[in-house]
Amino acid sequence: MSTPRELLNAAKAEIKEAEPADVADLVGATTFLDVREPDEYEQGAVPGAIHLPRGHLEFQVEGKLPDKEAPVIVYCAGGVRSAFAAKTLQDLGYKDVTSVIGGFNKWKDSGLVWTTPRTLTPAQRNRYQRHLLLPEVGEKGQQKLLDAKVLMLGAGGLGSPSALYLAAAGVGHLGIIDMDVVDESNLQRQILHNLDRVGMRKVDSAKVALTGMNPDLDVTTYDTRLGADNILDIIDGYDVIVDGTDNFPTRYLVNDAALLKKIPVVHGSIFRFEGQVTIFDPYNGPCYRCLIPEPPPAELAPSCAEAGVLGVLPGIVGSIQALEALKLILGLGESLVGRLLAFDALEESFRTFKVRRDPKCPACGEGAPPIVIAEYDDLCMPHGR
Repeated sequence: MSTPRELLNAAKAEIKEAEPADVADLVGATTFLDVREPDEYEQGAVPGAIHLPRGHLEFQVEGKLPDKEAPVIVYCAGGVRSAFAAKTLQDLGYKDVTSVIGGFNKWKDSGLVWTTPRTLTPAQRNRYQRHLLLPEVGEKGQQKLLDAKVLMLGAGGLGSPSALYLAAAGVGHLGIIDMDVVDESNLQRQILHNLDRVGMRKVDSAKVALTGMNPDLDVTTYDTRLGADNILDIIDGYDVIVDGTDNFPTRYLVNDAALLKKIPVVHGSIFRFEGQVTIFDPYNGPCYRCLIPEPPPAELAPSCAEAGVLGVLPGIVGSIQALEALKLILGLGESLVGRLLAFDALEESFRTFKVRRDPKCPACGEGAPPIVIAEYDDLCMPHGR
């Protein structure tokens, strides 16, 4: 039976090792893998190093380091765990692996550059554990969510599920604009609110529900009408806008302001048993005016208050809006930019339609005049959802 020292010597005989000074110039150009425990990593690390504790290496490294041809420099505290980790990586098919002699302790003692990395708290690790298990998200992705600012246009049917899931996912800052009060008739679909808060301002009710769900969340409320006089100031600084409005004047106003500020808009709409979701990403895809150049007459665009809506429908559509917002923040997957997702609840069917930029669009087309932020109430009468 081999002793630990013999196992270590056997591993070192099969791997490459290098002194800290010999690989210091590779920081920022080559992948460094830190296999220490979280409490060690939190006290200091090589800048830009990927952290993956040795105990999780075999089952998680391929998600963290998908390219097995790329060089990897592994380090621990003193060079022992990294030697075993390097041997494991080679056994997993990684072609160019180097273990740092003396580990991070020798790195620091040599006066080489290191930083104190930003990390999640133990409570955050526990709360977002299922995210951290996803290689596509991980700790860096969760930090992106915590740094993100999302503006919710409306705290109603669509805004309720969107805001709840964004808050639960760890988006650090939500802005909510709504100038309505909670009514009993809202509770059939607006799940942010409850009977105890009937009569309360919707933004205040929403803040109570969201901050009670996640202590990491900051909420800014705007109990005001969104108009040409305030929209540019309100949306400024947000990374994503989630649009749950249901009237054409506001949609055109939001479209023009988002184009000026270059903020993507996750648009959702519902009617009776049908819903739609798309993303208007300024100048990277079509805008709202490319999709609907002119609004239909008011009599042809009844509101949910006039035509009704199945209560669960905004939950489905609003959840998809939250999903698309998270994907935009994290840079994941294929977004709905240039595509319109249509859902029919009676058929239980989803259809996707391509939407292209209109080169003659008056807002984002070639040769379009400068955008002027103006009121559009004369286009059609606004409705409440």
